[in-house]
Amino acid sequence: MVEISPTAILEIERIRANKHPDSCLRLSVEKGGCRGLVYSLKLEEPESVLKDSASPNDRLVEIAGITLKIDAESWKYSEHLKLDYSEDLMGGGFRFNNPQITDSCGCGISFAMTKSN
Repeated sequence: MVEISPTAILEIERIRANKHPDSCLRLSVEKGGCRGLVYSLKLEEPESVLKDSASPNDRLVEIAGITLKIDAESWKYSEHLKLDYSEDLMGGGFRFNNPQITDSCGCGISFAMTKSN
């Protein structure tokens, strides 16, 4: 199950308030980075939850009033995922922490992991 920190919830709510207050959040794992995989977040307009962009393989998860939409392939990488938000001298950003990651790059963005079924 995905866990979202209170700080990340506040940032997601802030972003949603400026764009589409009723939007959902798409969480996906994409190919990229020096270790092969990266987590991706993007807002989707509320009507897309029910229309064509929602695949029958999508899972909808409600956490603290935030609807996460996760495709079946990405779901395999989301077990035990903790989503956080923090700011530092380089700016703010979401941080993905998954204890199942077997290898990550030096910057902490891309990762490798054996999928659970």
